[in-house]
Amino acid sequence: MLKRFFDLLIATIAIILLLPIFAFVAYQVRRKLGSPVFFLQERPGKDAKVFKMIKFRSMRDAVDKNGNPLPDEERITPFGQKLRATTLDEMPQLINVLKGDMSIVGPRPQMKEFLAHYTPEQMRRHEVKPGMTGLAQVSGRNNLSWEEKFELDVQYVETQSIWLDFKIMFKTVKVMFTKEGINAPDQEVGAARFSSQDSSNIKTGSR
Repeated sequence: MLKRFFDLLIATIAIILLLPIFAFVAYQVRRKLGSPVFFLQERPGKDAKVFKMIKFRSMRDAVDKNGNPLPDEERITPFGQKLRATTLDEMPQLINVLKGDMSIVGPRPQMKEFLAHYTPEQMRRHEVKPGMTGLAQVSGRNNLSWEEKFELDVQYVETQSIWLDFKIMFKTVKVMFTKEGINAPDQEVGAARFSSQDSSNIKTGSR
């Protein structure tokens, strides 16, 4: 209950303070990429229950001659790359926090397609709500392998506390300003690699 109280308090204050930036980014997304402004994607949350995670759009709509979406690297724009580099595309997840789908701090929600490939130990990351930031994100971010990140996720589950959450939040600010670990391929590229694997659990990846 204390964690939920701080989630609501921090998310509410953040939305109020960031409202001008939120509105400006929404306007720029609408102007450069069109509508809709938000991108909704299903991700597994606590107890692996699927919810719709909200982000600002960072890719244009583009399909091939058969109507299939082009690869992500062909659809993302320079504007979208800047959004991701600054993590401004993640701001709408504050709404997910208010709704109770996510927490400020917790394991980052991954693609739901990965669930079938998790080991029982990796599935423990779903014992808590996913977060906007987490222990893995302040411990190397995209420079970590999937195994390393999931080990940190489980470590967070086992050691979580309000003080650890605040420590992670302060470290997150540093990571955002120093841009540590954001040059590795993003989750969508990692998903493409992962989908081609025949292994029964996650061994490698990029986000």
